[in-house]
Amino acid sequence: MEILRTEHLFKVYGTGENQITAVNDVGISVEQGEFVAVVGSSGSGKSTLLHLLGGVDRPTSGSVFIEGEDIYRLKDDKLAIFRRRQIGLIYQFYNLIPVLDVEENMTLPLELDGREVDRQAIQELARTLGLSRHMHHLPNQLSGGQQQRVAIGRGLVTRPAILLADEPTGNLDTRASNEIMELLKLFNRKYRQTVVMITHDLELAKQADRVLMMEDGVVSGGREAEER
Repeated sequence: MEILRTEHLFKVYGTGENQITAVNDVGISVEQGEFVAVVGSSGSGKSTLLHLLGGVDRPTSGSVFIEGEDIYRLKDDKLAIFRRRQIGLIYQFYNLIPVLDVEENMTLPLELDGREVDRQAIQELARTLGLSRHMHHLPNQLSGGQQQRVAIGRGLVTRPAILLADEPTGNLDTRASNEIMELLKLFNRKYRQTVVMITHDLELAKQADRVLMMEDGVVSGGREAEER
């Protein structure tokens, strides 16, 4: 079942001679339960694309459908609610709230949505992420890899339709990067969580089901990745 689709997606900055087309007529489709990697160099437009997929930045033109919902037809308040409930976002630099502990950071999307926190589900998520002993630690008491685990937990806590990861290993050493990739693959395989990951690292991307290449705002390829 198709869970994500874009149609003639454009994002243009500036005007006249200063105009830059960061995302250029992108049309992609992602099936439920897929792990898709988008690979491109710095400035290729891949992070801009991820922000458009995640409802963070509105496109100049075109459409993004998530579970059949044309998200940019929603008004800002409705889009914010949809994004909070249906889209999980993981960033390179974690974006944790420094004054909140691990548990509070992970459950923040539920609190903002006024939803009851299922403590048993949070404990299970923490065990899977290897965070059970750190639930009352602040972000500055954690390693980079542990902080990214918290960010993954925050992204998954609402059980979103799609998890979007923007260079999730870009700020980590090799060991922590491998651990984060294994966690993303675990949630994809065991829980059928749909994942779209942006990366500049082709070797990491090959661990996904499918690899898309992005250059100068254009997505091409779609070749199958190596067997996982």
